[in-house]
Amino acid sequence: LTPQLLSLQFSTDSVAQHKICVKEHRVRAEKTTQRPLDRTLFVLNIPPYCSEGVIKELFSQFGPVQSVELREKPGSFEHSGPKLAKYFTPAQKQGFRVGYIVFQKAISITAVKSHPHDVPLVVSTEQRPVWTGLQKWIHQYKQSFAQPDKLQEAVDTFMQDYDKRKEEEAERQKEQAEEQLEDEEGWVKVTRGKSGTKTRPHSEVSNQKALQKESRKRKRKELMNFYTWQHRNTQKEHIAELRKKFEEDKQRIALLRAQRKFRPY
Repeated sequence: LTPQLLSLQFSTDSVAQHKICVKEHRVRAEKTTQRPLDRTLFVLNIPPYCSEGVIKELFSQFGPVQSVELREKPGSFEHSGPKLAKYFTPAQKQGFRVGYIVFQKAISITAVKSHPHDVPLVVSTEQRPVWTGLQKWIHQYKQSFAQPDKLQEAVDTFMQDYDKRKEEEAERQKEQAEEQLEDEEGWVKVTRGKSGTKTRPHSEVSNQKALQKESRKRKRKELMNFYTWQHRNTQKEHIAELRKKFEEDKQRIALLRAQRKFRPY
């Protein structure tokens, strides 16, 4: 796929323009639904004054934008767990970045491709102003101070999500452990859940899979029991052979003693 150049103009009265390179995202090696191949736009050379919100507003003229992801360099999507608040994330480097824009409809990609390159996209307007210079530094300085109530709210939210994930993980482990509990006859032990309620009835497909699993386990157990019985019989035969030889040696020694030809040394 051939990349296309689009022009960015910071404001309507700006003289200089900035070029960005856009291309339809077609990396089939990515096995993730976060970047659908038919609705994702790959963008290069995004300037530092364009945040994710600015990019979303800027490209919304081509269609509804589902998500925007800005990175320092191209790469596969990495799920980093729950989204953390700004208080717990390191500050991002200010520089030119790459972006992945996911639209809600595939026709938006066609609209971006058909946009003329000599018609610039205006970044800062009266409806969506973008701060730069001294105003931007003052805003960033004010935002760097953590308000106690906001910080406490972020901590409480994170701990609630953490406790919920831990409870779900413990519940899954408990269910797996209950499925593995069985006695010698192959019967599965059924116990009550954490809240004392009975477990939900299984579907016909799950019951059939459970029966097939138990049948395979029973066959393996029978085979192992057969090998154990064979090994025990071999040991018994070996012990019987040793006892037989011992009795024969005792009789031979008794015969030699009777003939007074016994020489132990």
